[in-house]
Amino acid sequence: MTSMSRALSETRPVPRRGLSRDEAAMYIGISAAKFDEMVADGRMPAPVQIDARKVWDIRSIDMAFDALPRETCNSCDGV
Repeated sequence: MTSMSRALSETRPVPRRGLSRDEAAMYIGISAAKFDEMVADGRMPAPVQIDARKVWDIRSIDMAFDALPRETCNSCDGV
């Protein structure tokens, strides 16, 4: 396949608002299992249902991540 015949999405990735479960977990830097835990306990948002597919709204993930508690670093060693 030449560069002339490649799809636009291959040459310029399209930003997406909806993420799969694995992508949502990766986006915030945790495992899919931990992401499931956080969805179940309300720390991360529930998915949006689109037909049979579940997707997570990246904006909702950002807001939930921003609301997570921050660790105080009085004893952090340069971290």
